[in-house]
Amino acid sequence: MKRIGITGGMGCGKSTVVAEFQQLGIPCFVADTVAAAYYNDPGFLKQVADMLGEKVTRDDGRADKQRIADIVFANPDKLHQLNSLVHPRVMHDFDRFCHQNDAHPYVLFESAILYDYGLDKQMDAVICVYLDLEERIQRLLARDHLTRKQLMDRINRQLPAEQVMMRANYVILNYEGNPRHRQVAYIDKQLKQ
Repeated sequence: MKRIGITGGMGCGKSTVVAEFQQLGIPCFVADTVAAAYYNDPGFLKQVADMLGEKVTRDDGRADKQRIADIVFANPDKLHQLNSLVHPRVMHDFDRFCHQNDAHPYVLFESAILYDYGLDKQMDAVICVYLDLEERIQRLLARDHLTRKQLMDRINRQLPAEQVMMRANYVILNYEGNPRHRQVAYIDKQLKQ
């Protein structure tokens, strides 16, 4: 079974592409979704609070995800520390996911920061979902209700999309009207060979 990374910058449409692979019966591990659940674990949240400060929990003891985002996207060192805590757990869970789905020809591992932290080295190939920056920003402004500055702070913490595209084995151009389904079907066929 092959392990295939799927990546791309914020707002490029990775989730839509992942859904197309899922319709083809491909198991997809979405790293952000898995990592988000860690914040419900009091032990993990304590580690985050020790790392970032007590202000990352709300009065009810749950994670203040907006406060965490504000801290880490304003401070590259804090972002790196948080990712160093999260990534080993994510990769452990991904290994378990792979074993549970080993009857499939391949599985997908979706992460926006696949290359940023060397996670691509654990993949057999990488698919990049690409969309130019301005179109991504317009999608994100409508979707996330953040300011342009907040979005740019987050985007600038990721590798430039063009660099990611150049390093990937496959690229899906995710423009409106572009035949995304055909691109996904082509890559699926290649990966099954």
